[in-house]
Amino acid sequence: MNPTPTDNDNLPLQPAGFSTLSEALDYAARGKTGFNFYSAKGDLQTAQSYAELRERAIRLAQGLITAGFEPEARILLIADTTPDFMVMFFGCQYAGLLAVPVSLPTTLGGKDAYIAGLRRQIEGSGAVAAMAPDELVDYLREAAEGLNLRLIGGAKDFFDMPSGSAKPRPFRADERGYLQYSSGSTRAPLGVDIPQRALMANCHAIINHGLQARSGDRCTSWLPLYHDMGLVGFMLTPMMCQLSVDYMATRDFARRSLLWLSLISRNRGTLSYSPSFGYDLCARRASTGSKLDLDLSCWRAAGVGGDMVQPGVLKHFIEVFGEYGFRPTTFVPSYGMAETVLAVSFAPLDTGAIVDEVDRKKMAEEGIAVPAPGAGEEQARPLVACGKTLPGHRTEIRDEQGNVLPERRIGRIFVKGPSVMAGYFQHKEATDAVLSADGWLDTGDLGYGLNDQLVITGRSKDLILTNGRNIWPQDIEWAVEVLPALRRGDVAAFSVNGAHDQEEVVLLVQCRTNDSAARTQLVKEVEAAVQRSAALACKVYLIEPRGLPQTSSGKLSRAKAKANYLSGVYGPPLAGHNAASVAA
Repeated sequence: MNPTPTDNDNLPLQPAGFSTLSEALDYAARGKTGFNFYSAKGDLQTAQSYAELRERAIRLAQGLITAGFEPEARILLIADTTPDFMVMFFGCQYAGLLAVPVSLPTTLGGKDAYIAGLRRQIEGSGAVAAMAPDELVDYLREAAEGLNLRLIGGAKDFFDMPSGSAKPRPFRADERGYLQYSSGSTRAPLGVDIPQRALMANCHAIINHGLQARSGDRCTSWLPLYHDMGLVGFMLTPMMCQLSVDYMATRDFARRSLLWLSLISRNRGTLSYSPSFGYDLCARRASTGSKLDLDLSCWRAAGVGGDMVQPGVLKHFIEVFGEYGFRPTTFVPSYGMAETVLAVSFAPLDTGAIVDEVDRKKMAEEGIAVPAPGAGEEQARPLVACGKTLPGHRTEIRDEQGNVLPERRIGRIFVKGPSVMAGYFQHKEATDAVLSADGWLDTGDLGYGLNDQLVITGRSKDLILTNGRNIWPQDIEWAVEVLPALRRGDVAAFSVNGAHDQEEVVLLVQCRTNDSAARTQLVKEVEAAVQRSAALACKVYLIEPRGLPQTSSGKLSRAKAKANYLSGVYGPPLAGHNAASVAA
């Protein structure tokens, strides 16, 4: 078996310009490119051309229509990185049904928490059917118990439905596209309502401006297909410009991260993305091993998104993989969210990451980002510019009163344009809280403008306010994670109400030793690192490895970590939140 080719020799590359997903697949199916699925050992398991994908999707759509599923009925899909998921997703497009991709289980909380989350998503979307990988069908059945879904099963249960002579009824350009549940929550789940028009606008901007797709491009991805960066960035967008994609499963990336780079090297991939932690994981693995058989000179756009971009991680990756042909100018920091389909801004191509060293004190006390008077952890905070807003879209940085702020003033980021969601599905109150009548979306993120580029400083809900200072939790976490005993992603920082209603900072730290002396020493080192970086005292709570909650895209969920802490998930919370540091 050979992977699908990089170029179509029989079909001109058409960089988007379609009105619906089904129209785009109709065109892509005239060529030879498609999706390729690799095992954890790097063996090609399936090569699914766009022609085959379209044929199977239409056959499935006929079965769904024949079975009596009404237009815009919702079908929940547990989204594994498989050909069957893609057939299900596009089958819904040709049947005029709304696919609802949701996440696979994570380690935190175990089976019961996952099933409870699934049930919230089924109820929130009003799904009438649900599909899971075979090994998760029992979970799905338990989650849907008593909800009267018409069909619950694996992909085969859907594919085996008689197709009859039903005529496909694909979505029109003025209709919906799908619902995006990207991160999960302890609250009622909010499905982002993605219209076809918004999806087409965002993909067109990504293809023609953000990444400037061209003949000879090939994509490589390990990103989960239930998250907007994986689904839109590396499934829907490549299809819309007829590019082939090489996939490895997200769970395989966690175990064998260097296979990602091997696939890029082997198949001469040019476009690939990852949050910062993915680059960090690869650099750490390569640093401890022998010489690698890699040639990364083909990689022209290494996107960084999905979370705060960590300059130190990018620098380390360049140091490790420069000898394998990776160029510093390959990095493309970007910014976006599911509420805008995916992307809001891209850094210019072939420039690499532009780092702005700002004065920590003025940032914390005055909310301004001015150049630091000198280098060093205590004075300067490095922040990465995430590029200019996509054409046809607008961004504004506003203060709490809604006033637009000048460059280098930190405020809330608002976005307006054709990619903005229709709203949260069947949640008018939640929609009205973030989306104004004139189309401005309150992203909930904080940042500032720099030479017409966006610089992201963090989430407003994560900001720690103590003693009149604004403390950015990333500053604390990143300063602690460089300790020899820790890794990236091992720390969550947040504040709680302590004695006399004073805000106190708590750190949850993943610890890999049971040795009492080593744990005590780690607590002291963490406290010292926080004192050096942020000049404040903190309460340190050691937890088990893999104990910190993550969103479906692999980002730390500080809000969930705080909720877990306060509810006793990690053991009894620190009494009154003012006790001495505890190594639990």
